[in-house]
Amino acid sequence: MTDLTLHDLSKKMAKLDFAMMATRSAAGVITARPMSNNGDVDYRGESYFFSYQDSRKIADLSDDPHTTLSYTGAAGMLGGPPLFVTVEGRAALIEDRQAFADHWTKDLDRYFPDGIDTPGIVMIRVDAARIRYWDGSDEGEITP
Repeated sequence: MTDLTLHDLSKKMAKLDFAMMATRSAAGVITARPMSNNGDVDYRGESYFFSYQDSRKIADLSDDPHTTLSYTGAAGMLGGPPLFVTVEGRAALIEDRQAFADHWTKDLDRYFPDGIDTPGIVMIRVDAARIRYWDGSDEGEITP
């Protein structure tokens, strides 16, 4: 077993754009949905996602900011094992246009046609408290 640093893991995660974001609803039900980092994967323990303010996930996170992100990478060269990463953390809802601009990528225009000026847009920042990874026979935990 090798202990990866956050920097080492970040390099591996740069190829993992999609995560499943799990939240707890007001009824206590855990639900998950796919979210894209939209290429903003220079990972330092924070993950950034965009959403509409009136979505269920925003209601869930407003009631309970605890969330888990699950990433899965494709198998490596020659059929090597995929990378799995889970991030446990707390979400913060950001409504600052400058913060939007700092994390905006052109691919987001597909979902938010008016860019950072799209009505009802909000950014979700997940601050990691614990990160677990599995990369073949290599596994470990990082606390940022």
